[in-house]
Amino acid sequence: MAADTANAVTDDQARRRFELDVAGTKAFIDYHRAGNVVVLAYAYVPPDLRGRGIAAALVAGALRLVRERGEKIIPECSYVAAYVARHPRDQDLLADRSDAR
Repeated sequence: MAADTANAVTDDQARRRFELDVAGTKAFIDYHRAGNVVVLAYAYVPPDLRGRGIAAALVAGALRLVRERGEKIIPECSYVAAYVARHPRDQDLLADRSDAR
């Protein structure tokens, strides 16, 4: 997925989720905050969008927003955790679980 797709990720704070709109269909990551830590709980990509790099672009965009705000993350979602494990440049965003209290 192109970098411009990752840049299209938005934060719907009212619904507590990062969203990526692709042709009128939304992929999202549900989250909750604990102070300066964003707990990324669940990522969802609609079936018709899967296999196109949408999930990776969604996570990249969410992490970009977190980084811009000076926050840290706890990836509870297995996909997000695997993404961060594969991308060493993003591992500095990882918070200790004790930071989320």
